[in-house]
Amino acid sequence: MKKILLATAALAFSASFAIGGETIRMGTEGAYPPYNFINDAGEVDGFERELGDELCKRANLTCTWVTNDWDSIIPNLVSGNYDTIIAGMSITPERDEVIDFTQPYLPPDPSAYMALSKDVDVKNGVIAAQTGTIQANYVAQSGATVVEFATADETVAAVKNGEADAVLADKSYLAPIVAESNGEFVFVGDDVAIGGGVGMGLRESDTELKEKFNAAISSMKEDGSLRKLTKKWFGEDANSF
Repeated sequence: MKKILLATAALAFSASFAIGGETIRMGTEGAYPPYNFINDAGEVDGFERELGDELCKRANLTCTWVTNDWDSIIPNLVSGNYDTIIAGMSITPERDEVIDFTQPYLPPDPSAYMALSKDVDVKNGVIAAQTGTIQANYVAQSGATVVEFATADETVAAVKNGEADAVLADKSYLAPIVAESNGEFVFVGDDVAIGGGVGMGLRESDTELKEKFNAAISSMKEDGSLRKLTKKWFGEDANSF
C-alpha cells in the first residue's frame, strides 16, 4: 500500500516483550485497517502490530511503537524520529531512492475502485486517493482527475458526500467497507496491479537492522507463520507468502 513532510509523531508505547539489545522505534500510521489502526484501548493494533512484535522478538530487539501522519512518514524516518516504517507501504523505485526496504512481507495487493454506483466512469471521472500513495500517482497518470486527501477515511467520505466519483485504494482496505455498507458502496471497474509488495522502510544507512529484519521475515515465511498471520487479518483468500 503507500506514502510522504511534517511530523505529528505521537502515541509511543513499549511492545509486550523486552528481549534485550537495542530499542527500535517502529513507525506506523495507525489509520489503515487491517494493516494498522488504533484500538479502543488507544494502542496500535492490526496485522502490522502483530507482525512487527513477532519480527522484533525473532530479531532479539526491544521495540516501541510510534504513530505518524502518512504524508510525512518518510521524511520523519529519514530525520530520525523512528527507525522503521511498517505501515502498509508498497515498495516502489521512487521510494527506494530515498529510503531502503526489507524484503516484502506481503505480495502486491490489487488496488480497486469503490463507488456508490456501478455506472461510474473511473477512466474519466474524479477519483479520490490518499496523498503520497501509489494509487494517487496511478490516477494522476491515468487521465482521470485525482483529488488527494490526507487520510484513507477522508477518501471514502469524499465519495459518500459527492466530492469524488470513486476512490482507488488497496482492495484489502476497501473490501470490509463494501461488505459492511449494505449495498451503499460497490466495486467498479477492473482491479489495478501496482506496487512491488509491502515491506518495512528503513534509513539507507541502517544495513545491520535491515539484515536482522530480513532474517526474521525469512524465518516467518519458512515456518508458515507469516502466511497464517496474513490469512488471520486479510482472509483465507488473501495473497500471502
